[in-house]
Amino acid sequence: MSSKLKICIVDYGVGNVYSVSNALSYLGYTRLKISDKENEIKNSDVILLPGVGAFDAAMRNLKLRNLDQILASEVIIKKKTILGICVGMQMLATTSEENGIHEGLNWIEGTVRKLKLPEKFPVPHVGWNNVIFQNQKPLFEKNQKSSHFYFDHSYFFDCDPIYISSWCDYGINVTASIQKDNIFGVQFHPEKSQTNGLKLFRSFFNSI
Repeated sequence: MSSKLKICIVDYGVGNVYSVSNALSYLGYTRLKISDKENEIKNSDVILLPGVGAFDAAMRNLKLRNLDQILASEVIIKKKTILGICVGMQMLATTSEENGIHEGLNWIEGTVRKLKLPEKFPVPHVGWNNVIFQNQKPLFEKNQKSSHFYFDHSYFFDCDPIYISSWCDYGINVTASIQKDNIFGVQFHPEKSQTNGLKLFRSFFNSI
């Protein structure tokens, strides 16, 4: 049963970890840890990597806690499933152009670039946007097509379309979610996306 999953929400000082935890608790997932401890990450079945704020600060915090190495061991070597949220997704990239050029985890090849949009589209992109699914499995199996989710970002993940599982139309096609093997990411905030976000979490954990 998915409710028996041991879930670790990685706390590295820049994530909205309690909002994510509250959403999962509401769904009945009780085996939750909010932690940056190696043993608790290793003992989990699945990892969530939330994030808010700037890419460089997020990566710096991750490395200061040696979490880049700990997570690489679990995700890349042991193939444990991970879901990155917002900046947590962006850190999966090779590099980011936010505040200079910064190295990411390089788990999904791509570059995080600033949104360059038609004049009538403000940056940051804040608010609800319909998401178009390229691949409904596994993240969106419980969502109706063109479901809406809550976004809050100024940069987007530019990568090979083979890794893009959904996108949204915000003047340009903006990557909304990515996936590669056991690695998943969403640019929007499922924990702030009401019923659609809860459905996504349920689909994700059911797939593990």
